[in-house]
Amino acid sequence: MDSLITAAARALAAGDPLAALKQVALRNDAPALALRGIAMAQLGDLARARDLLRRAARTFGPEEPLARARCAVAEAEIALVSRDLGQPLQALGTARATLETSGDLANAAHAAYLMARHRLLIGQLDAAEQMLAGIDLGALPPASRAGHALVAAGIAMRRVRSAPARAALGQARRAANVAGIPAQMAEVERAERLLNAPAGRLIADGRERQARLDEVEALFQSPTMIVDACRHVVRAGPTLIPLSGRPVLFALARTLAEAWPGDVSREALLARAFRARQADESHRARLRVEIGRLRKALQPLADLTATRRGFLLGPHGRSAIAVLAPPVEGNHAEILALLADGEAWSSSALAQALGVSPRTVLRALDALARADKVESFGRGRACRWTMPSVPGFPTSLLLPAPPPNG
Repeated sequence: MDSLITAAARALAAGDPLAALKQVALRNDAPALALRGIAMAQLGDLARARDLLRRAARTFGPEEPLARARCAVAEAEIALVSRDLGQPLQALGTARATLETSGDLANAAHAAYLMARHRLLIGQLDAAEQMLAGIDLGALPPASRAGHALVAAGIAMRRVRSAPARAALGQARRAANVAGIPAQMAEVERAERLLNAPAGRLIADGRERQARLDEVEALFQSPTMIVDACRHVVRAGPTLIPLSGRPVLFALARTLAEAWPGDVSREALLARAFRARQADESHRARLRVEIGRLRKALQPLADLTATRRGFLLGPHGRSAIAVLAPPVEGNHAEILALLADGEAWSSSALAQALGVSPRTVLRALDALARADKVESFGRGRACRWTMPSVPGFPTSLLLPAPPPNG
């Protein structure tokens, strides 16, 4: 490796892409192309960066598998930043195996961290955690150690575990300070602000207040019966009753929980669950059917009894009832939660993260665009979606993840 390539690589490791470009900007050999690609990625020109890395991989050729694997890892990192969760990330596992076989343990560990980050994005928390556990932190440079800790913090936040999240963010801050990369230090600061910001709204006893993630965690560990409007489950302690596929039952449960310890009139339930302005006998018959289904579903946690004017929810034992709602509610909140990270997402990446069809995501994005809540740039496969302004609240309760087990 010549002196200019070495100097450029050191500048990139220190987070100084302009200094790196001064060394290799006029060169078109494979190592220079790869370093120029990484520099352009650090400067934010992701399309140009990806093109340079692909040219570098082709120039290296099949006789240099180690260099090609390093290019694949760099391209996968760009794909994660640009929220392209398709082919570049599928090749990451092969690149990691090549790096391990060749003895490049530092880049192999970095590839494993990127794989964990990808799994976190699409809500595969167990897989992400297992991937992190298998990484040798000693093989990672400080910048990658900071990223490793940020992924660990993200997993903890989605599982509503505030203490491990706070500890991981402390590790991320220390590693980012050692790395000295301003963009990464800013990312850690943003994550710390989100951890301390309101995570949801708690509705109980006719009052509403904001709750931080640690308060939500304490609520989950209490005997309170919670109607969780973020995950669409009803829970108390270890007992979980999922209602995500039964929107009418969840709407009834939430309406009854918000009114507790009072009852709710039949007219109010019809308006909330069925959007019925003028109830007729068919609506009332359907309400009786759905109330019967809800009574059966909630039987492990509460009784549902008829009153003179409607229905009353009564928790078993001496527990209370509360509703946990997102900080801001509206249609397609889960898409807005993903876009709230400030990155530009493709519709296919959103569909993969949420586990729904691309057509469903496109319909939702069109509706959000008409309401001026999202905007797009680019066309065809290069089309990306962003939020005009990023809300100042964490979205861990709305992001793809299994229901927390307390």
